Amino acid sequence: MIDVDGVEKVFDVRRRTGLLRREKTQVRAVDGISFHVPRGAMVGYIGPNGAGKSTTIKMLTGILTPSGGRLRVAGIDPSRERTRLARRIGVVFGQRTTLWWDLPLIDSYRLVHRMYRIPDARYRENLDRCVELLDLGELLDVPVRQLSLGQRMRGDIAAALLHDPEVLYLDEPTIGLDVVSKAKVREFLRDLNAERATTVLLTTHDLTDIEQLCKRVMVIDHGRLMYDGTPDGLHEVGASERTLVVDLERELPPIEVTGARPVRVEGPRQWLSFPASASAAPIVAAIAAEYPLVDLSVREPDIEAVIARMYAGERLMPRGAE
Repeated sequence: MIDVDGVEKVFDVRRRTGLLRREKTQVRAVDGISFHVPRGAMVGYIGPNGAGKSTTIKMLTGILTPSGGRLRVAGIDPSRERTRLARRIGVVFGQRTTLWWDLPLIDSYRLVHRMYRIPDARYRENLDRCVELLDLGELLDVPVRQLSLGQRMRGDIAAALLHDPEVLYLDEPTIGLDVVSKAKVREFLRDLNAERATTVLLTTHDLTDIEQLCKRVMVIDHGRLMYDGTPDGLHEVGASERTLVVDLERELPPIEVTGARPVRVEGPRQWLSFPASASAAPIVAAIAAEYPLVDLSVREPDIEAVIARMYAGERLMPRGAE
């Protein structure tokens, strides 16, 4: 469904070097990336800010033209046949809404209905399904500018799916959502992928999105594909760690238990790190048995921390997982 072969994107940037002088330099946002995504796959595409994720997606949608290499989406060259491709893809660009700002949400959907020439029966069926599963019923008559970020994000996801796209690009689809809303969006995307074999390319900084939705993840940094494999393999390669935040009844020396190491102590609160691949249960049990425990929580590693450890470890990274 998505075929990327040696794709590059270079931007010319002018920078001031003096009072009246500017110097032109080239920035390589995407540097020879190759990957293939089969129909019906749900793939995470992650990396730190400025890594080249959005540039890649803009090339896949036809917004940008590659400086080199070859790419196809559903057999179509995006930059040459952008209008034709638009009928077969859906896009949600993070905090950039595709909805009409001053109109009620339902009016945006009616405009999408006309723009894509969606058959009436199919439009009504898709709209009813999205409204129910994304909990949009009470928001349909609310102007988009009055929606919260999380509400607008759910509205954008629905708008991107009304025309039954074969490929869906999602940039931070759970940003601004509370725990319940995140669970709804994730469940909705799982069902969409399972029932309609929609191919999904997901970019996010929330590893939980990747772990719950994707069997495959790609990591990009400085425009290069650094990892292509399973989420579990990403944690192993990056030697990522989770953090256990422990609140004790009183201030004590650093906690010492098998499987974790203390990293910070502030009064009765302590932070311990342990491998992301390990279970927290035996560590929690040991702390509860030996220390006056009041409360604790587990924090997942963020994407930047995983990638930083990948470079620090200088490990080889698997490529080409399908």
